[in-house]
Amino acid sequence: MAAIPDFNRRCVIWFGRPQPQEREVLAAAGWRLRIVERDDDTGIGLRSDDLVVGLVDLREDGADLARVQRLLDEHRYLSLMAVAPPDASSGDGLDHLLDQCIETFPTPLDPARMVQALRLLETPGHLEQRHGVEALIGESSIMRATHARLRKFAPVDLPVLVTGETGTGKEVAARAIHELSARASRPFIAVNCGALPASLVQSELFGHERGAFTGAATRRLGLFESASGGTVFLDEIGDLPLDAQTNLLRVLQEGTIERVGSNQPVRVDVRVLAATHVDLELAVHEGRFRRDLYYRLNVLRLPMPALRERGTDITLLAQHFLDSFRALHTTRARGFTHPALHAIASFDWPGNVRELLNRVQRAAVIAEQELISDIDLELAATPTRARLGQAHDQAARDALLLHLRQSQYNVSACARLMQVSRVTVYRLCRKHGVSLEGRE
Repeated sequence: MAAIPDFNRRCVIWFGRPQPQEREVLAAAGWRLRIVERDDDTGIGLRSDDLVVGLVDLREDGADLARVQRLLDEHRYLSLMAVAPPDASSGDGLDHLLDQCIETFPTPLDPARMVQALRLLETPGHLEQRHGVEALIGESSIMRATHARLRKFAPVDLPVLVTGETGTGKEVAARAIHELSARASRPFIAVNCGALPASLVQSELFGHERGAFTGAATRRLGLFESASGGTVFLDEIGDLPLDAQTNLLRVLQEGTIERVGSNQPVRVDVRVLAATHVDLELAVHEGRFRRDLYYRLNVLRLPMPALRERGTDITLLAQHFLDSFRALHTTRARGFTHPALHAIASFDWPGNVRELLNRVQRAAVIAEQELISDIDLELAATPTRARLGQAHDQAARDALLLHLRQSQYNVSACARLMQVSRVTVYRLCRKHGVSLEGRE
């Protein structure tokens, strides 16, 4: 994590007029003070590793909230606090402003309490990794529903099938389920089934005895035994070979495994979570996945929404990724320009959250200014990009029509074929002007 900023790197941007005692307390605590009064329309110049806190003083009547909001929008990296009288809680502009505050101090302001709150932000851990549901960052309605479902599933010791496109955070969701369950103190072991060599799948998952095959010099415990009392997360479960699927079914039905080279059952106590971005029902129909295993895994189902379905969560995540990057690396970047935010919000994000993370981190490295631009993100509108966008839209429309025809314009069947939600199918139909009655 980044080191604690020194005296010259800690700054309070005070929107209003601090009292003399408040100035003295801040100075004594090692904070520089930058005062932005009503008639002060200059920019806020800061260095790359400053720790910056914005404080909105609402004790005087007639505060220009629109102007304050504009300044804050330009400097989205500010941690925001407010000093507010008891009656300062009416009006959409004010309510919106207060909602952004991590702390609101009542009047009369207690300077000691203010400094204590600032001290919490000084610690290197104030951007520490989130856990549980908090790791799934988002305030959109679809993410709130996902959080609620996850909390319901976590304490129930049954398998969960996490579905969604690549990069939507399926492993993060699985880890959150584990951390909220009674097994949280025991191991959480994740394995990508598609990355395991076919010849080693059985040994990796279920272990082997000495001499079971060439090179097996000692007994080896598999992942299920290693995770005793905890949780095993099987990512890309659709890529699991059929013989390993049979042994996994035994785990779910009987709670036992057999090591390679042995016919003696070994009891294991694990909860199985699985994830897939492919249509397992189609895989069952095509004989690539066991039907009985599918029913055993699909007891509880957690669909992870695509990033393009999450509205303002996209820009919220972008700023979070940038803040997390800044906590570990030196960079000038602190926020995003308005064109960059517009580009982030309007991009389709085929790689979902993982793609957004990668673009933000790359932009933070190459950015020359304090605000990341759409060019830094490689999302700038250019003639070439426009042509590529048109080609992408046409390809998306053609794919949508193809799947609709294959499903005879049944939305649920089309969603399964496309591996997306029904909501996404409706959204794509509206976007591309496609009728669900079969009239193109």
